[in-house]
Amino acid sequence: MEKKSSSVGILRYFAVIFYDSLLLFSVLFLATAIAYPITNGKVNFMFQAYLLAVSFFYFAWSWVNGGQTLGMKAWRVRLVTSDDEPISLRHCLLRFSISILSWLIFGIGFIWAFFNRQHRTWHDLISNTHLIIL
Repeated sequence: MEKKSSSVGILRYFAVIFYDSLLLFSVLFLATAIAYPITNGKVNFMFQAYLLAVSFFYFAWSWVNGGQTLGMKAWRVRLVTSDDEPISLRHCLLRFSISILSWLIFGIGFIWAFFNRQHRTWHDLISNTHLIIL
C-alpha cells in the first residue's frame, strides 16, 4: 500500500530539483551531440527551441507515464493533481511553462514554496498539481 503525504518538505523538493537538473543536463548534452552535425555548432532560435522541446519531453513523458521523473523516483516523490485525476499534457505544459517563468524571474515562483503552507510553488498552484511522498 502506498503511503501518501499531502506535501513534500522543502529540502526534499529542492533535492528532487537538483537531481533532475543533473539528469536533464545529461539529456540535453546528448540532444546537443545529436544536433551538432546539423547545426555545425551554431546556436540559433531553432536549436534553442529544439532543446526546450527535449526538456519538455523529458518531464512530460515522465509525469504522464507514472507521475515521476528519475529524480522523483530516487527521492520517492510523485506528481499528482489536486483533483486525483491523471496527469495530462495540459497539466505538464502549464507546470513546465510556469516553472521556466519562475526561474527567469530569479526563482521567485520556487521561493514561494517557503511561504506557502503546503510548500506549493507557482507551477504547482497554476497547474493544479502537487508532489506527494510515497
